[in-house]
Amino acid sequence: MFSNIMVPVDLRHLDRVSTSLQVAADLARLYSARVCYVGVASAEPSDLGHRPEEVAALLSGFAKAEADRHGHRGTSHLVINHDPTTELDKALHDTVEQIGADLVVMATHVPNVTDYIWASHGGTLALHSRVSVMLVRG
Repeated sequence: MFSNIMVPVDLRHLDRVSTSLQVAADLARLYSARVCYVGVASAEPSDLGHRPEEVAALLSGFAKAEADRHGHRGTSHLVINHDPTTELDKALHDTVEQIGADLVVMATHVPNVTDYIWASHGGTLALHSRVSVMLVRG
């Protein structure tokens, strides 16, 4: 059913996405699918690395560790973006098509009043993407 699962991750907040990581791993094993862990970062130095190559290496290491731990094929894809805070939705949407994903599994928050003003990243991706998007709470 699914062959290429995209999982957006923020390496700074892995504690908030553990449930979505487990769901993606379970689906990957069930469907013998590949999981592509996607990160979006700026080219500017950050606490993850001074250069994009350093961030890409961290993401690649994370993807390998997840794949080894859960027993599925895993890859990584780093998107360098001028302003990830404001352009994250477009970056994720474009990446779905770039990597050929047929399912996106991503963590989300419990809805609250601010969602009436600003849509969540997952909600925006689900609304505008041509592929299935599974939003995982918890």
